[in-house]
Amino acid sequence: MPILRKIKDTLLATRREEKEPATAYDLWAQSYDQQPDNLMLALDERICADLFACVALGGGAVADIGCGTGRHWAKILSYRPARLVGYDVSSGMLDILQKKYPQAETYLFQGGLLSELPAGSVDVVLSTLTIAHIPDIVAALKEWNRILKPGGEMIITDYHPAALAKGGQRTFRAGDTVIAIRNHIYPIKKIRAITAKLGLREISVIEKKVDETMRPYYEKQQALATYQRFQGVPIIYGIHLKKSDVAE
Repeated sequence: MPILRKIKDTLLATRREEKEPATAYDLWAQSYDQQPDNLMLALDERICADLFACVALGGGAVADIGCGTGRHWAKILSYRPARLVGYDVSSGMLDILQKKYPQAETYLFQGGLLSELPAGSVDVVLSTLTIAHIPDIVAALKEWNRILKPGGEMIITDYHPAALAKGGQRTFRAGDTVIAIRNHIYPIKKIRAITAKLGLREISVIEKKVDETMRPYYEKQQALATYQRFQGVPIIYGIHLKKSDVAE
């Protein structure tokens, strides 16, 4: 009997479900900020630190699309923007953000439109670890460009499409179930083509591959087989773009 119970417990512990981003992040919201060993969050923090240092976040309006629990808000607010607006598909994540920042201006991101923001009203559009969750990347980037002022800047980071194409997934545990969040694969070449057509000039691109420095993260998750499988594969990227100073 104990052996049968152990087998049953093992099967339950490895059960996986794929969910849409809004549902998944609602489930993840309560524990999202308590992840000291999450590799993607650690890498995103490093990339954003480098990109934020090159962007004029102070004094203007910043739109954070896919803001989640406000992971980057302490850093953004330290630059003293005149306005910081957050959008997310998960009401659960926004609830956590509002508890951390009671005066925060946030909106539930539905239908892909940023209706609360007029055209040319934002100095910096920021979107971290979000792009691959969006079903229509062309429409999304067009809308983000709409709200951006002439001369405005855009920062995008996300799970690298090369890793997603190899089977990588954003996952977390909810009880006895591993939840995988649905992603769409957008090659960086495609993103560059879309942004170039919109008149956004590429300032810089950062790509990080899985290497020895990341091994401890996999070890702590008891996922060395995954580490070996993805070693040398790009895992995350960041892009800094700038809109033309001339209004079209």
